[in-house]
Amino acid sequence: MITRAVVVPQPPLLVPRLSPGPEPELAALREACLAAVGRLGPRWTAVGAAGKDQVIGPDAAGSFLGYGVDERVSLSADGVARALPLPALIAGWLRERAGAEAVEVRLVDRATPPEDCARKGSELTGDLLILGDGSNRHGPRSPGSEDERAPAFDEAVAAALAKADTRALLKVDPGLADELGAGGRVPWQVLAGVPGEWRAELLYSAAPFGVAYHVAVWERG
Repeated sequence: MITRAVVVPQPPLLVPRLSPGPEPELAALREACLAAVGRLGPRWTAVGAAGKDQVIGPDAAGSFLGYGVDERVSLSADGVARALPLPALIAGWLRERAGAEAVEVRLVDRATPPEDCARKGSELTGDLLILGDGSNRHGPRSPGSEDERAPAFDEAVAAALAKADTRALLKVDPGLADELGAGGRVPWQVLAGVPGEWRAELLYSAAPFGVAYHVAVWERG
């Protein structure tokens, strides 16, 4: 049975060597992410979105070289180097900082409907690491260009994560999420499919660089 789950974003800027320098908002985000994963046990199941369903075992390792710096990470102590997608790289980086033994990464097709996301969530085991960003359309400097719908969208997501409101998460519209560049929709809805009652705590929710980032911890009620 899953006893706890952590929701974090996946910007490469979480990694200090990939960040532009001292930045209070970035430091606060990083601190929240590390505090959240510190509550997980020694072995994790990570869930992220990708172009197709895929499972990456803990015997893998990779590098952020594609993002500008050869920062190497591993999903376990015995990881073998290969090309890894961003969710797996962030999962590995967080695992190492938390001192966890291993993380298996489950990537879910980003076009998966909410009901299928929920079904996948009902089949998971182990402590969960849910990886995904909110809308990338906050403000005039946002990567996806400003959209006036973005603030309300991410306020609703943050409220659902803060209350462990699985029904609200499952109601997130896939089309709207895509239009707003919210890559976390699928992983959040996988989490929403995990059965049981939860206590929730929202550790961080902001859009410091035009992209919304949410950090939350869910534990069994």
